[in-house]
Amino acid sequence: FFHYETGDFLALDLGGTNFRVLLVRVSSNGKQKVEMENQIYAIPENIMRGSGTELFDHIAECLANFLEKLGIKDKKLPLGFTFSFPCQQTKLDESFLVSWTKGSKASGVEGRDVVGLLRKAIKKRGDFDIDIVAVINDTVGTMMTCGYDDHHCEIGLIVGTGTNACYMEEMRHLELVDGDEGRMCVNMEWGAFGDDGALDDIRTEFDREIDAGSLNPGKQLFEKMISGMYLGELVRLILVKMAKDGLLFQGHTTPDLLTTGHFQTSFVSAMENKKSGLVSAEQVLRGLGLDPSPEDCVATQRVCQIVSTRAAHLCAATLAAVLRQIRDNKAAERLRTTVGVDGSVYKNHPQFARRLNKMVRLLVPDCDVRFLRSEDGSGKGAAMVTAVAHRLAKQHAERQRILNTLRLSRDQLLEVKKRMEEEMNRGLAKKTHATATVKMLPTFVRSTPDGTERGDFLALDLGGTNFRVLLVRVRSGKRRSVEMHNKIYTIPQDITQGTGEELFDHIVHCIADFLEYMGMKGASLPLGFTFSFPCHQTRLDQGILIKWTKGFKASGCEGEDVAALLKDAIHRSEEFDLDVVAVVNDTVGTMMTCGYEDPQCEVGLIVGTGTNTCYMEEMSNVELVDGDEGRMCVNMEWGAFGDRGELDDLCTEFDRAVDDQSTYPGKQRYEKMISGMYLGEIVRNVLLDFTAKGLLFRGKLSERLKTRGIFETKFLSQIESDRLALRQVRSILQHLGLTSSTCDDSILVKEVCSVVSKRAAQLCGAGLSAVVDKIRLNRGLEKLSITVGVDGTLYKLHPHFATIMRETLRDLTPNCEVTLIQSEDGSGKGAALITAVACRLRDAGK
Repeated sequence: FFHYETGDFLALDLGGTNFRVLLVRVSSNGKQKVEMENQIYAIPENIMRGSGTELFDHIAECLANFLEKLGIKDKKLPLGFTFSFPCQQTKLDESFLVSWTKGSKASGVEGRDVVGLLRKAIKKRGDFDIDIVAVINDTVGTMMTCGYDDHHCEIGLIVGTGTNACYMEEMRHLELVDGDEGRMCVNMEWGAFGDDGALDDIRTEFDREIDAGSLNPGKQLFEKMISGMYLGELVRLILVKMAKDGLLFQGHTTPDLLTTGHFQTSFVSAMENKKSGLVSAEQVLRGLGLDPSPEDCVATQRVCQIVSTRAAHLCAATLAAVLRQIRDNKAAERLRTTVGVDGSVYKNHPQFARRLNKMVRLLVPDCDVRFLRSEDGSGKGAAMVTAVAHRLAKQHAERQRILNTLRLSRDQLLEVKKRMEEEMNRGLAKKTHATATVKMLPTFVRSTPDGTERGDFLALDLGGTNFRVLLVRVRSGKRRSVEMHNKIYTIPQDITQGTGEELFDHIVHCIADFLEYMGMKGASLPLGFTFSFPCHQTRLDQGILIKWTKGFKASGCEGEDVAALLKDAIHRSEEFDLDVVAVVNDTVGTMMTCGYEDPQCEVGLIVGTGTNTCYMEEMSNVELVDGDEGRMCVNMEWGAFGDRGELDDLCTEFDRAVDDQSTYPGKQRYEKMISGMYLGEIVRNVLLDFTAKGLLFRGKLSERLKTRGIFETKFLSQIESDRLALRQVRSILQHLGLTSSTCDDSILVKEVCSVVSKRAAQLCGAGLSAVVDKIRLNRGLEKLSITVGVDGTLYKLHPHFATIMRETLRDLTPNCEVTLIQSEDGSGKGAALITAVACRLRDAGK
């Protein structure tokens, strides 16, 4: 991704007693060009072993000096922080120091976020500001630096004051991080290899003596056998032992030879130089106060060779394990890869690199390994990571800005509740009913089952492209029960878009098939018709269709009595006769179904292909029907809430796009923000927008994603499932033609789905809070306890919808104790129960 970047980036490279500050300028004039300016600063020993505050104040001061020198102190530039000590990272710009190594000991830093400490030091100064975008290890910086020139580079190796490695691991193997697609760079912190005793059998008395005298005994044992901080000391301890045993220097030692740290690793490098090694050996030994013989110089040179060769071979062995892991991950017979290397030992020791390379070839002959020295250190790599991270951060901010338009605050939800209450009152009042968006239609259902109903009833449940025909057997008395038989039929799209005659003839054909299936051909039974579209009713057995919704467009139905259209189709068939006793909405059917089990159920809610609610309203408030005694179930038809502009301030560009492309633009605005028919379309439009802006799928749009309706709402439920791994999310995206989608794409798609479905559940909860609060106020109660019967695929199948809706309802209506029960038998059973009640009341009237 780095080859997209341009701009100025800062890097801070801290890995020992010296640190570098770099300005990396990336320009592009057809071809990317990288220029660097840098300055090395020393950290005094008293600061490295003082307090963390002093350390980071010193770093901030040096940073200010560098910026001032370049005349860029007034610019706020992004910075990458190479911090080469063991850290636990939780995100790219947050890193907690696990433990100091390499002799550093500044107090108050271990267990703290080093980025936070640096930000604090910069803020305390107040004379400049920078944006710390990324913190990385020096191995990662080295890998990135070398990877810029060689795209096969997937391993970073440091052998200097300390030692460490990093490599690109498969995400599926990283159990500490969510996601299983793609790869992530792993900082091995291999210096601590052996801290559990794994190297005890090859550690010598000299290794144990070095460890005992170190600042961190028992820690970083592998590093103490390899790195530049300890190689010279290992040689010194061996020379002291041999001198004391009379094997060197005629048994003599000197105070300098006996002093820790006086035999530097640079001496080892000098002594192993093929041309001047023995001369250097004599000079070094005389500098330590010794009087070496030629044999002493040869022996000392040989000790240096043995110690440095062991270090190179140990490094090769662990690197071989990494190479095998990568080869196995790729299931390759031969691996071709590049290792980016940095560090004073690798670079300055005359033989170390050759020995390391040779041993690696011996240990992993099936790997073709190129070792590429980092000439620019790890700082350039940090700047590169920063450049990419800075672009990704800007993209993230833009994505969140867009998604925030779909996120609702508590105040916005309370406003939705208030506006819903206002529209409910407008729909109930005769004077404002005609212009109200929430129609509050009387259903003429005034009674719930009392347990005396009995008989066989047919029910027809039509609310979408699938519909059910049911035979419901109701038994009264002590063995009060409801027995059901049903069959599901589909309505082809050409019939939903054809004529009303074709639609109802198809329905009657399916009823005839069901009666024959049940062995009741020619039977005449009372029928309850669940018709889940906006209807105006003047009596229970009549429903005048106001308008089609949910994509239906059959001609010759709007303004007509659907019960009469059904009866006409039955007469045309001449196969059977039915008594249409009740026309009810699916919400009413759901309320009655749940009310049969729970007498407190006085609200019905559907959240499926569409959405709607009904509830028991006081007759005194239902101005469209004469009489003010008792209660009547009101079909709210709340899907049209917002059709007068009540939701315009909450509608996003994606809602408007979905509305514009719908069968009925400008209608059912609330439903289009909530229901299963539209949520997938909202998500699809967000994904299209993100992709067009280069924020998703690398800006590459699939033709399938351009297809309206291709992103089904069931995908939201699948993608948001807690049990679904990101690999399975990716398989859904591949089904949509997005074959090159990444793990990050999958995570983002999941977030988009989550934001869209959460808003839907919150809007639904806000609307429902208006309903239950109205019932409470109608009855003059301080506290209301009520049950809501709920049905619909979105409510039932989405993994989080019900929970979010319940939480929203509880938050917005603290004075109502609401129980939500799921209708297991659908609204068809409710239609049969309403029919049974109507028959009971009719028989009683006779």
